[in-house]
Amino acid sequence: MKAKKLAELAMLTAVALIIFIVELQFPNLTPIQGVKLGLANIITVYAVYKYTAKEVFLIVATRVILGALFSSHISVILYSMAGAMTCLAGMLLLKRVIPLKYLWLCSILGAVLHNTGQTVMAVILMRSVAAAANYPILIVTGCIAGLFTGICAQTVLKRDLRNTGKS
Repeated sequence: MKAKKLAELAMLTAVALIIFIVELQFPNLTPIQGVKLGLANIITVYAVYKYTAKEVFLIVATRVILGALFSSHISVILYSMAGAMTCLAGMLLLKRVIPLKYLWLCSILGAVLHNTGQTVMAVILMRSVAAAANYPILIVTGCIAGLFTGICAQTVLKRDLRNTGKS
């Protein structure tokens, strides 16, 4: 990997990590466990449409691991990784059929997959389907958050492509 590409990936990882840590400082918007905006996913969605699958995997995996370390929430790394990797796999597949014009749709579906991955992990770890009780609410709130992060990522990517002359 060339130094310039490595620097870009490191910068995106750092930005995503900073966004994640800042978002942790916000009070929960609802009393429902697991509901959050997921603002760091703006970087993930942006990267899915700009970089290779391997490069995006490096960004996401590094952010999840460092996010768990920096936030002192090591115990939730399994949930985070399950959600992030399910979301990433789905968005990489969806990217093939969803053009940049509808990037926000890929983000919404990614949010649904993220919540699905985390819920499945919770059911497995807790050995109880009761862990899925909030799943319907997580899907609805995930769609709203996914739309927001998708629109943000789409705006950033369009500006980036326009500035680099690739649009």
